[in-house]
Amino acid sequence: MRKMDNEQGKDNETSDRKRFSFRINLFFFSSFIIFTVIIVRLAILQFVDGPQLKQQEASNVTKNVPLTPIRGTIYDSTGQNRLAYSTPVQSLYITLSKNYSDSVEEKRNPDKKLLPELENMTQKLANRFAEYGDKNEPKMTAEQIMDAMDRNYQRLSGFTPRLIKTNLSKEEVAYFMQHKSEFPGIDVVEETVRHYDPDTVAVQTVGYIKSYKSARETLDKYKNIQKSMSAENDPGLIYMDNESVGFDGLEYQYQEQLRGKNGYKTVPIDPRNMPEGVDSVTPPQKGDNVYSTINKEIQVKTENAIMDQLRWLHTHAVSGRTHPYAKTGFAVAMEVDTGNVVAMASMPDYDANYWQTGTISKDKYEEIKHVYQNATIKNVGSGQSGQHPDSTVLLGSTIKPLSVLIGLEEGLFTTNTYYQDTGAAYFGRNNSSRVRNSSGHVYGSMDPATAIRHSSNAFMVDMVGKRLYNKYINNAAEDQGVNVWDRYMKEFGLGVSTGVDLPGEFKGLLEYTKKDESALSKLAYASFGQQGKYTPMQLAQYTTMIATKGKRMEPHLVSQIKDTNGNVVQTIKPKVLNEVKFPDAYWNEVIRGMATDVSAFKGFPYDFARKTGTSQQSVGRELKDNGVFIAFAPRQNPKLAVAVVIPEGGFGAWSAGPVARKIFDAYDEVYGLDGVPKKKDTTTADSNAAKQP
Repeated sequence: MRKMDNEQGKDNETSDRKRFSFRINLFFFSSFIIFTVIIVRLAILQFVDGPQLKQQEASNVTKNVPLTPIRGTIYDSTGQNRLAYSTPVQSLYITLSKNYSDSVEEKRNPDKKLLPELENMTQKLANRFAEYGDKNEPKMTAEQIMDAMDRNYQRLSGFTPRLIKTNLSKEEVAYFMQHKSEFPGIDVVEETVRHYDPDTVAVQTVGYIKSYKSARETLDKYKNIQKSMSAENDPGLIYMDNESVGFDGLEYQYQEQLRGKNGYKTVPIDPRNMPEGVDSVTPPQKGDNVYSTINKEIQVKTENAIMDQLRWLHTHAVSGRTHPYAKTGFAVAMEVDTGNVVAMASMPDYDANYWQTGTISKDKYEEIKHVYQNATIKNVGSGQSGQHPDSTVLLGSTIKPLSVLIGLEEGLFTTNTYYQDTGAAYFGRNNSSRVRNSSGHVYGSMDPATAIRHSSNAFMVDMVGKRLYNKYINNAAEDQGVNVWDRYMKEFGLGVSTGVDLPGEFKGLLEYTKKDESALSKLAYASFGQQGKYTPMQLAQYTTMIATKGKRMEPHLVSQIKDTNGNVVQTIKPKVLNEVKFPDAYWNEVIRGMATDVSAFKGFPYDFARKTGTSQQSVGRELKDNGVFIAFAPRQNPKLAVAVVIPEGGFGAWSAGPVARKIFDAYDEVYGLDGVPKKKDTTTADSNAAKQP
């Protein structure tokens, strides 16, 4: 019995072992099957589904392609005359949906006949341009169209639209809109073209445009924009290479306000960096409109006055001779109480529409290269073989009101001090240097006001230059008197920026800072205007400072900025940069002396303060006489200050004075020097606006 039980136990143990072994084998087999399935699935994902999944992932990547912004308008002070404006044009763009380049992949697959397909499209486009385009314009050839498409991506990325043709005719627009399906990737896009007043109004002040690609190679402003664009979250602020941007003048100064925001097309991109799917478009936002302080009527009369005067100087003898080399003239008219610049003329000028497309031909540039810069704020060469003065000249006798103010404030003399003018002043070791009055005039006994009126060089040297030097000669620094002079100059805006809202302002040439001259000599010559060259804008600001008795007003050329709906975005208010506080008796003495006889003002209905100047400078080993003139009117309650410079024009009273008279008359007609406009016919501004396209 026990034996049977032992045998049965052994059978059960054997059976259990077999079942366990089966289960182990089943587990390993199942594991093998599962891992095999996983490996196969991974292989399928890796080698079969992978490329498709990657493409699907890539198809979710989008690019924002900028659309040209619509630039705002620059108006004159009336808000009716457009000095710079943009008009819409229709342009044809194409976005390449296939890779038509001479790529390595295509060379390995010569069966892909993509290039003939593109060639057929370019020929078809050329035929349609010839059929529906403007008959007066040159016809685009298929080769030109192929070049514009940039199929080898030398200029543009794959997804970037290519400009094929701008300024489409109505017939071209209608045809391509109707047959868009026949030309894959084409779009008709509305853009703008910049125009400038055909009357060439203040063209150097308004400025001009260039392409962004060209501008960023030259101007730091646009270089910095390029550096920050990659971090910019708003695609509406991304600049395009072919976009026109302000390069000078108000176009540059108010670039951000005028530009607005570009639109953009959101394009899905595939792994080949080619567009796919459906685009979405955000339209551009028009830039703000800038309202200049320049009054077109006064500006045009100022420009004409300069050119008329230059012609007169060429044909009429002044002091026994004509002035054939007087080829340029510059003028600034600035309101005394507001700082508004109502006229800023740099003549001769040119047609700013030469820059209309953002580029200029070599021939056109050669034509304008000596006149396209604003010489009222910059030092510009005349282009006359280096034998003639630049636009920034010595001030001559126009500095004498300030010389007298310095003398009074420094206690060098009083308003009751009399000086005996003998026609010349001497200074230096053993009085070896002599300065004579103009034409050797001897004026006799004179007070400070009379010295200004007669423009006595002798008074300025003896009473200001020499005495200022002697006052500070015991100072540790020999040039301390020169430093004092420099401080006064800069307080009156001479040798520093005027703050005018234009780029590239020249601060002046301070010749009294040169090291090769004694302090006494510097002060002697500086006292009558032979040691500093300043711009007409600086002269005008200096003149307003005398008119306001010490307030240096910031000049500005823009009064308001408005959005496209006419809402005021910004108002530029009058601003006092600094104030010089002298006793009222000093100002009165100087203003009383600003009474030089100027025949051009015969019959002028207002009492006005003025100072003529004839600065001499050596150019090409010859002495050149430059005409300079400053004035403000009326003498009491002054309204307008004017500065005029005519290089090589001779005496300021004869060369620059007549221009100033015409500027005052023009202002009196439009605004009234007494606050009452004298112009009877008020329709001119409206008719000028009506003539604009």
